[in-house]
Amino acid sequence: MNPQSTFWSLSKDQVLQQTHSTISGLSRQDARQRLSEYGANSLKEKHKSSALMLLLNQFKSPIILILIFAAVLSIFLQDVADAIIILTIVLISGLLGFWQEQGASNAVEKLLALVQVKATVLRDGQSQEIPNEEVVPGDIVLLSAGKNIPGDCLVLESKDLSVDEAALTGETYPVDKLSGILPTGTGLSQRTNSLYMGTNVISGTAKAVVVHTGKETEFGKVSERLKLRPSETEFERGLGKFGYFLMEVTLILVVLIFVANVYLHRPVLESFLFSLALAVGLTPQLLPAIVSVNLARGAKKMAKKQVIVKRLPAIENFGSMNVFCTDKTGTLTEGEVKIHSAIDAEGQESVGVASLRDAARTTQANRVLLYAYLNAACESGYVNAIDAAIREYKKFDISSYQKLDEVPYDFNRKRLSILFKQESTHLIVTKGALKNILDVCSTVETADGKTIDIVDQRQKLHQQAEDLGSKGFRALGVAYRDFNQDSFSKDDETNMTFLGYLTLFDPPKAGIADTLKELQLLGITPKMITGDSKAVAMSIIQQIGLPEPKALTGSELEKLSDEALMHRVQNTNVFAEVEPNQKERIIIALKKAGNVVGYLGDGINDASALHAADVGISVESAVDVAKEAADIVLMAKDLNVLVEGVKEGRVTFANTLKYVFMATSANFGNMFSMAGISLFLPFLPLLPSQILLTNLLTDFPELTIATDRVDKELVNKPRRMDIKFIRNFMIVFGLLSSVFDYLTFGALLLLNAQPEQFRTGWFLESVISASLVVLVVRTRQSILNSKPGKYLLMATLATIGLTIIIPWTPLATLLGFQPLPLSFMLVLGAIVVFYIIAAENVKRVFYSYVKFQPL
Repeated sequence: MNPQSTFWSLSKDQVLQQTHSTISGLSRQDARQRLSEYGANSLKEKHKSSALMLLLNQFKSPIILILIFAAVLSIFLQDVADAIIILTIVLISGLLGFWQEQGASNAVEKLLALVQVKATVLRDGQSQEIPNEEVVPGDIVLLSAGKNIPGDCLVLESKDLSVDEAALTGETYPVDKLSGILPTGTGLSQRTNSLYMGTNVISGTAKAVVVHTGKETEFGKVSERLKLRPSETEFERGLGKFGYFLMEVTLILVVLIFVANVYLHRPVLESFLFSLALAVGLTPQLLPAIVSVNLARGAKKMAKKQVIVKRLPAIENFGSMNVFCTDKTGTLTEGEVKIHSAIDAEGQESVGVASLRDAARTTQANRVLLYAYLNAACESGYVNAIDAAIREYKKFDISSYQKLDEVPYDFNRKRLSILFKQESTHLIVTKGALKNILDVCSTVETADGKTIDIVDQRQKLHQQAEDLGSKGFRALGVAYRDFNQDSFSKDDETNMTFLGYLTLFDPPKAGIADTLKELQLLGITPKMITGDSKAVAMSIIQQIGLPEPKALTGSELEKLSDEALMHRVQNTNVFAEVEPNQKERIIIALKKAGNVVGYLGDGINDASALHAADVGISVESAVDVAKEAADIVLMAKDLNVLVEGVKEGRVTFANTLKYVFMATSANFGNMFSMAGISLFLPFLPLLPSQILLTNLLTDFPELTIATDRVDKELVNKPRRMDIKFIRNFMIVFGLLSSVFDYLTFGALLLLNAQPEQFRTGWFLESVISASLVVLVVRTRQSILNSKPGKYLLMATLATIGLTIIIPWTPLATLLGFQPLPLSFMLVLGAIVVFYIIAAENVKRVFYSYVKFQPL
């Protein structure tokens, strides 16, 4: 067995020796060599496909491969011209898809580089930040609260280190970590000297050596066994169902047409090629490329508005989002926590003091301020704005106090305790959430310095905090305890004396009320989820003007069953005094109630809620664990940025659906009509190469759909992928297309068209009508009121012009076309005009009876 596989049983020096590293880290050159040797520190391969592989992927469809095989076979059977034409058209179609997807891939890679999660490592003895993917075995990593652990590591040094290993072990509570040597047989959850990829630091600091990276880590082995992949978005599931539906229709139709043509004694190879060409025409083969291009373009536009998309399919969910959950601090408020005052247990505020001695001999409220400063100035765990605000508010000379030990803040205790020594006395000073402080207090210190039992004072103390909360102030509790040892643990947080409150305020952001109203106008219901008291939360909500706030506290939520909560969350817009694990439960309940839920979080305790949400949203300044869990990262913690991102998400969603509508209207109708008429004509209505050319030309304008304008009504409300609506759309507009197709067939037969003339006329009408109807089905409004995007219009006109010219070029003979008499052209032109007019009117009636429902 490789000793490194049981690194927890080795000494620090042994592990450093086996990883060929030192306490001062690797050199930059050595790190580069190791990265080349071990590969990127990632659980999945970086599929930066080569240009060649991306090009070959355009031809991996079974239908396309069979078509290529049949075309090659026809070359050996002396039908060289048709085979070369077929192969050329397939190649051009593949090149178009390749060009689109290559551009999309490059754009997305550049965007993701903006929000990389980074690790702090020692290189050449100096600390520097590098992307997690570049961490290699032997790296010395420096860890602090909020950091992801970038590989499996051995702890070299630690200070009050606490790690959340729930993702790996399922253990709910954070685990304390420290250096040491453990027996070889120690189980994963008991390895207190080891850190693992996929976990994150809750509090404290550490220095550790990386032993394993990527798929060699414990988390990597699990993910390899389970082949974990991100859950599909609703839009992806909808597209999958749509694809299977078209596949079934196509297979049935193709088999029937092939059998019927063979039965009618037509050449087998020609019938086979005709059937395959029909399958290509029926299949929306550009759908993956169109979706990729739409999403990539949407991501680029969102990036310009400071919204970075990490996972492209999340854009569709972003556009469909109808419930948005957010924390309070920094999102609804300014995010700059400030100290308002210190208040003793009897409600008296502090007065200004000049020095520590003054504070010590004046009021109890001043002692609250002093003890809060002591606690904040000496903490070494979770970096937070509250401690920074305390340190800035009033500075004291605390040189006479010696810090002996610390129990860092965590999100279960919601307290931070530090043990001090001053001369011959020992003192534990604790501050934190008021309820959690009062839970460990047995006495209260009065204004005259006496201590009394807390039992009769609890209601009064809570009421004072409620009164402060109703004024918009958050109240922290400060307590102390005399102690007689040089170290302590969280079990010693008991029998403490409550000293008083520290009041904080964080005013609402300027303009936040208008932003929330805009979200509501977009059909999105904002909801606040906060750990603050109900009184503080309601005060902020009332200040920002959220209508009829209805609140649910964490303690009330705890008593509700999942089914009861699912009903309550719909009408609740303030969740206060919420524990970290309850955030995820709220998100899941909202989803079960039928909502598409977005959640904005930036803290250590937000990761599970971000994973649970349909759209996890974080900010660039968030801790690593939150940024890693998010689908979308805001470069500024500003809801105005979010509003613009939602609009772009809906534009992307709308343009993606347009291709689906186009593929299921004229294109589908044309191929269906051709399949039917082929059974009655003594010749094929179009040759296989002509069918592929028709498909290529009708696809060309649709490649520009990502640049199209989107009507305002499609942006104003969230919408979902609706397969039933798409099926109804396909039936109505496919049948309409077929009616005019058969009208074209009849007109050409009445004009005594020869086979070449029939095919030329049908080709012209098919391509031109399919191109023009794109301008009709792209909008619910009248074609005269909703202008198409510049590039879509130009591509449509270019396609029509090229289609009209082809029969007059030298290519006509190769393709089997010939110029048509003027009478033919006039009749075909009239049919196209009537078709567009009919499509406009059918669209108006269709949308008045068949609704594409918003959420």
